[in-house]
Amino acid sequence: MENSKDLSDAAAIAQFRLAVIAPVIHDLYPDVSKSAYYRRITEKPLTLPDGSIFQYSPKTISKWVSLYQNGGIDALMPQERSDKGSTRVLPDTAIEEIYRVKEAFPRLNATQIYNHLVKEGFIPATVNVCAVQRFVKKHDLKSARNPGMRDRKAFEEDAFGKMWQADTVYLPYITENGQRRRVYCIMIIDDHSRFLVGGGLFYNDNAYNFQKVLKQAVAAHGIPVKLYVDNGCSYSNEQLSLICGSIGTVLLHTRVRDGASKAKIERQFRTLKETWLYTLDMDSIHSLDQFNGMLKDYMRTYNTSFHSGIGCTPMERYHASLSKASLPKSTAWLDECFLNRVTRKVNKDSTVSIDKVSYDVPMQFISTKVEIRFLPDDISSAFILYEGEHYPIRPTDKNENCRTKRDNPPSIDYSRMGGAS
Repeated sequence: MENSKDLSDAAAIAQFRLAVIAPVIHDLYPDVSKSAYYRRITEKPLTLPDGSIFQYSPKTISKWVSLYQNGGIDALMPQERSDKGSTRVLPDTAIEEIYRVKEAFPRLNATQIYNHLVKEGFIPATVNVCAVQRFVKKHDLKSARNPGMRDRKAFEEDAFGKMWQADTVYLPYITENGQRRRVYCIMIIDDHSRFLVGGGLFYNDNAYNFQKVLKQAVAAHGIPVKLYVDNGCSYSNEQLSLICGSIGTVLLHTRVRDGASKAKIERQFRTLKETWLYTLDMDSIHSLDQFNGMLKDYMRTYNTSFHSGIGCTPMERYHASLSKASLPKSTAWLDECFLNRVTRKVNKDSTVSIDKVSYDVPMQFISTKVEIRFLPDDISSAFILYEGEHYPIRPTDKNENCRTKRDNPPSIDYSRMGGAS
């Protein structure tokens, strides 16, 4: 758990640094030079992922660019957590409840909300009331008239691939092999063209299923500059942060309980239901593969149909600015970027544990921390990455190991010491 937390914090810092230097990486800065861009963004302090504020120098930003160009997202990770030893005072469940209570009872003040959170078990009584007061003030929730009001503006990127929006929507149950199961639709839309770059139906809404949809979209349509998602567990995790950093995409999250900020993908789900889903005979669908085939037909029809919001078809807008898209270096490179990562300390018996399953690793890594890369649905391909080399690991077979000869140094025969014949 400690290793996973360290990786999550490091990934957040790396994503923050990538977001700062992304205009330089993608040659999109509006200033006359890179140096001018560095000076402008360091005029004021920047807010780090842990909420702390720090003012950087232009030289530091320039160094981040050099690190990323030479070592990728891994080079932007700090050696240690910058907030080691600290804890998050208000958990996500408490934050969600603050928004819900404030929306239902706008006139409640921060102290009353704090008492409610303690009484209902969202936070322990050891949390200071000041934590809730600061949160309410910082997020502008003091207004009794409309605490959830956001300053919104209609926006649109100026080219394909500048930003993709992604989300999940619940679809009806289907019966496959006698089992009735809920279906989840994961979809990705391009902000500029409204082109559906990826989509799939699954029986589980989890992080790995989204990674599969994203990988297919990147392979087919190039690497997006930004990816805009919500704070659900499928979209807010260290693995996605590392994947986006590896391919050079800035991962952006909406505010908590602010799904309306992803208006384009939300509107697409409404269109999907009204023009496609509600016309289907769900009883005639007997497998997820069949349902996915029907979704692909819908996506092709949508992408080639007139869109009133842009005055043409998404396909036409897609082709108009496709030349600006950044393509993956190779299939092998993309495969490696989308591998999940965990860090483990190797036990004395040359094993590590992943999801409570033991794996044998090469003996030279005993008592050292290693980084393991793998696909969640193909753990047999897992390997340790060390100094650019791949070292395969395999599930531990204790019975086989009982019969395996150890490659140990020869033992000393003490009976032959001291001149004995």
